[in-house]
Amino acid sequence: KEAVTAAGWRLRIYMPYGELVPGMAYLVRRLLENSSNDSFLRAGFVKHVPPAVLLAAPGPAASVDAAADDTAVAAGPLAATGFHNEPLADFSVDASRRCMQEAVERLAARFAAGPVAIPRVIDGQRVESGETFSRHDPSDHDRVIAHVAAATPADALRAVKVALQALPAWQGLGWGRRADILEKAAGIMRRRRSELAAIEVFEVGKPWREADADVAEAIDFCCYYAHEARRLGQPARVDLPGEENTTEWLPRGVAVVIAPWNFPLAILAGMTTAALVTGNTVVMKPAEQSSLTGLRLHELLLEAGVPPAALAFLPGRGEELGPTLVSHPDTAVVAFTGSRAVGMAIHAQAAAASAAAGSRQVKRVIAEMGGKNAIIVDDDADLDEAVVAVVQSAFGFQGQKCSACSRVVVLDRVHDAFVRRLSEAVKSLRVGPAAEPGTRVGPLVDAEALDRVRSFIDVGRRTAREVAAVDVGPLAGRGWFVGPHLFTDVDPAGPLGQEEIFGPVLAVFRVSDFRQAVELVNGTPYGLTAGVFSRSPSHLHEAAAALQAGNIYLNRGITGALVRRQPFGGYRMSGSGSKAGGPEYLQQFLVARTVTENTLRRGFAPPRRAE
Repeated sequence: KEAVTAAGWRLRIYMPYGELVPGMAYLVRRLLENSSNDSFLRAGFVKHVPPAVLLAAPGPAASVDAAADDTAVAAGPLAATGFHNEPLADFSVDASRRCMQEAVERLAARFAAGPVAIPRVIDGQRVESGETFSRHDPSDHDRVIAHVAAATPADALRAVKVALQALPAWQGLGWGRRADILEKAAGIMRRRRSELAAIEVFEVGKPWREADADVAEAIDFCCYYAHEARRLGQPARVDLPGEENTTEWLPRGVAVVIAPWNFPLAILAGMTTAALVTGNTVVMKPAEQSSLTGLRLHELLLEAGVPPAALAFLPGRGEELGPTLVSHPDTAVVAFTGSRAVGMAIHAQAAAASAAAGSRQVKRVIAEMGGKNAIIVDDDADLDEAVVAVVQSAFGFQGQKCSACSRVVVLDRVHDAFVRRLSEAVKSLRVGPAAEPGTRVGPLVDAEALDRVRSFIDVGRRTAREVAAVDVGPLAGRGWFVGPHLFTDVDPAGPLGQEEIFGPVLAVFRVSDFRQAVELVNGTPYGLTAGVFSRSPSHLHEAAAALQAGNIYLNRGITGALVRRQPFGGYRMSGSGSKAGGPEYLQQFLVARTVTENTLRRGFAPPRRAE
């Protein structure tokens, strides 16, 4: 200060003014920010990052912390692949909010005129006859969304037959053309983004932001898998003097895609487009609860250029169609996302069919089967940030995500303070119809889900201590609503500690040290997502090394994985197969073939003339 003023420069001093305790809190906050890994001060004075890097325009490059490491490669997603994630809608912007509101109002008017008829579609032929079932708006029982023409096992047999016959032509189209079709499908989704999101609002009860994010992820899958397909379409060569070796990828055959309702567009689109772009033909079976979203995906894929024979659409009940599709001798690969029980049944059915007499292939099963996910809150964690992340991870889309946090493991020293803050945050969540933009927690997907979640709440009230419960009031008689619930003093070996709930129920566990916290998190059969809030580098390293989960998040929420950035998928009882949205995912739908030629052959035979 003295040097600056002595040189004749004016100097303005910025400082907090007021009472001592608030001022100390302000000082601590500044110290935390300035000592963070990405701090400008830390980068300049500790890491000695060059001024040219510090003053460079922000962009998709590595952090300044990585730039100080000579071994780090500053390459963002654009530099690495040409792919970038689709931005989420910002509903604080008038235009975005108005666009979504108009889409919701148009769809509400459409449903007021009558339910949508959803056919089964094989080889482009739409059939609405036969047994049907109705789909109601989870936010309002009186609103019927659709009448669904349920497919039968006979439809399943025909769909596989048509898909098998269409396989040579679809494979012959080539990698580049198939990738073009996926990118065209992504463009259609962008144009219809609000419409597709609004369908999810009414069909499965997704609040605005969650529905929009699901459409954005579907766009990401199309674009990323198109890029990866072009990479895999280039044969790998290893040539030596006198020998040439070429390895190329071939489609497996007919793929059966069995999708869930909780990400009705993104997961269905991801599995379907991965199978299609690799040259397989597809029999697509959406969840019963999200048949309308599935139909719209089927229609836009055909509009983008997928031949009708290469993509069948079979809405219906999984217990009726699943065994026929999985066990069919011409089914080569099954891509499934859903419950652990159904996933293990698919594994068993596929294994039995592969071992049956006359079988000519081992069926490939790709299964994502849920989780029992946890976040650790260390005793030095920033509790403000931890509370926000836990609430979003536990209650986003009503906890109906396989990645949702249903357990929080808190160190003893901060347990009571954390629970007090978390309890107040939970009580502040607004429960309401999914169509209302201010809703944070909407309805559960159907009556079966409501009954299941209520049963877990009853267990919690009998065996633990309920510290927060949001009353949904008259909404309970209007839709499938249940408010967020928070329990402490929970038995880690009991149902709230071991079973996947798939609803807005969160259990808090108290532990004495960090190692015990890690052991508790690992104490279930699942291994999908896990998270840690801590300021201790040693604890963060320990968690990254010891937590048994496919996706581990440090000092952030554990939901919202992005394509390519956080390839998604677990292990143990959470699934089998490679991570969705990652560089190895497409290979699961392919077989590799290597051709070796001895180029030192003797003699030469000209082409034979036609007889």
